[in-house]
Amino acid sequence: MDWLKIKNIYMIGIKGVGMTMLAQYLAGQGITISGSDTAEVFMTDEALAKSGIKIKTGFKADNLDLDADLIIYSTAYNNSNEEVKAALMSGRKVMTYAEALAEVFNQSFGIAVAGSHGKTTTSAWLGFVLNQAELKPSVLVGACVPQFGGACLVGKSNLLVAEADEYQNKLAALKPKMILLNNVDYDHPDFFPDRAAYEQAFADFVNKLTDKEALVANFDDAIVRRLAGNAQAKLLSYAIEAEAEFKAYDLKYQNGRQYFKVKMGADDLGDFSICLPGQHNVSNALAVIAASLELGADLRLLRIALAEFCGTSRRLEKLGEFKQAIIYDDYAHHPTEIKASIAGLKQLYPDKKIVVVFHPHTFSRTEALLDDFATSFEDVDKLIVLEIYASAREAASDFSSQDLIAAIKQAKPALETIYQPNLEQAEAYLRQTIQGDEVVVLMGAGDVFRIGQQLVKS
Repeated sequence: MDWLKIKNIYMIGIKGVGMTMLAQYLAGQGITISGSDTAEVFMTDEALAKSGIKIKTGFKADNLDLDADLIIYSTAYNNSNEEVKAALMSGRKVMTYAEALAEVFNQSFGIAVAGSHGKTTTSAWLGFVLNQAELKPSVLVGACVPQFGGACLVGKSNLLVAEADEYQNKLAALKPKMILLNNVDYDHPDFFPDRAAYEQAFADFVNKLTDKEALVANFDDAIVRRLAGNAQAKLLSYAIEAEAEFKAYDLKYQNGRQYFKVKMGADDLGDFSICLPGQHNVSNALAVIAASLELGADLRLLRIALAEFCGTSRRLEKLGEFKQAIIYDDYAHHPTEIKASIAGLKQLYPDKKIVVVFHPHTFSRTEALLDDFATSFEDVDKLIVLEIYASAREAASDFSSQDLIAAIKQAKPALETIYQPNLEQAEAYLRQTIQGDEVVVLMGAGDVFRIGQQLVKS
């Protein structure tokens, strides 16, 4: 597609995080963007408003801008949606979000950050470091990045860093020049019927790379090691525990920062520090170091930028305080992510009680990974479970949060586990029970963050 010929784009379901990052990027190219979505307040509303993007409320056929050169719709909706159906019948050029992202990505030197966990943080971190190292990349991230002022960064070079989402196998449309593969851990059971199908999506993606292109691979992950062993790409391995080309060692935590040293083969790259908690973020930092050096970043500038990066929204994001309790928001919605976030909080606050308000995301994920979820909260002091956030892509189910609570109580009977059916009742419960010596984390991929926003406002 010749984007120079596109002057006006209309986007259906524009408030989704992926759609928002794409909208901001395209607006940064001088294209007029408008769109539609539900009246519900999303965490992306502020970013869209800052970009001057006009949004119509609801999905109605007469919302469509029939003067648009292109209509893009979110795959959260299909042709049963009134507006999508009208777009497909309009005679205008229509693309899905995945198709449009691939058009943008494939026309650039595309750097895909992929894996089950850590994509958002790692893609934002890599983009920030490359920008600070004066390589001027564009960056597309599935969350707001405070240091970008939104979900994207519009650069001046041909480098494009993008968070590459495996859901619905969106990876299939991308033609990367470099892949950062953090981990492979079964997810999205509503699309991938089993672990083998899920892993195959990543295998096919990695195997697209030629021997002139690079794979940055986490060798602490056994599946990633196996996939990397079958790839033709130039391999840049990194690890904390396993043997790898880029190896972090001498990890320390002090005064809210993590410190570590890095070896690159036989060469010692020296000392690094980061402000993000948890060993998983040391691993993410290693991926950024390896990719940045391969792309030509100056080591001195890289070291400074790595230390300055302050994270993204909804990834262990401190919201403020309520009755002296510290309130965090976190996007973790998979058992592995939950454990990593809790470990990070315990590192930050070893002497405080950890209270988690968990909003399970999708019936299919909660049921398929039930045994893993049941043991994810072993290190917290109190757990509050909301009813499952179904999302737009699932119908109702007989499975519920009560099933999850039963599994948690069986796995850890001593853990105080409480059911609250909705955000309002969970907020009221917290207001009555918070003592002030807790860290409270609102955890999940839905809208549980609203509880934290309300608490810190009061």
